[in-house]
Amino acid sequence: MAIFLIRHGETLGNATRTVQHPDIGLSPRGLEQAERLATRLEREGITAILASDYARAAQTAAQLGRVTGVAVRHEPLLRERNFGDIRGTPYADLGFDMFAPAYAPPNGETWEVFHARVDRAWEVVRAAVGPDAVHLAVVTHGLVCRSLAARHLLLPEGAVVPERWENTAVTVVDVPAPWRVRRLNCIAHLDGLAAPPAETGAV
Repeated sequence: MAIFLIRHGETLGNATRTVQHPDIGLSPRGLEQAERLATRLEREGITAILASDYARAAQTAAQLGRVTGVAVRHEPLLRERNFGDIRGTPYADLGFDMFAPAYAPPNGETWEVFHARVDRAWEVVRAAVGPDAVHLAVVTHGLVCRSLAARHLLLPEGAVVPERWENTAVTVVDVPAPWRVRRLNCIAHLDGLAAPPAETGAV
């Protein structure tokens, strides 16, 4: 049995490197990514889907739910880190590193608060796997994936936690504990898709 940990598809905010609001949905390219993701996972036997309720993750999960026939359960604990008042700002206009360890966004989450929330999200994920060890898809955000990989998952020998999680990247985690990662940040389903116009690291 396995957990399929997934980052959402591309948004215009990703393409333009803008700190995103919760209601930003998928771009046309992101919708195509989500469709390819769904096709890749259609025959994996997924029986449960948890997703962030932010639009970009919910739309990505909806594609997976459509092909699997599995209802999507939205979990607010899986939301991206809240960057508060700087949401909507292009990275180039910030003048500082928003990912710096000591940076606390006004009216947003510090790293400590964010990681504590991700810890609670991980408890929900483990409970969703349950004693039956279902195949569980978890559709969330890049920083959530990074936080989980750094503090809760056992990476393959020699692997390091990726700084950047690709849009619709799949990380496959064997169930049960020690939560060993079998495949990390994989986007094989996007082979042949035209390259994006810009880097897509925006959260």
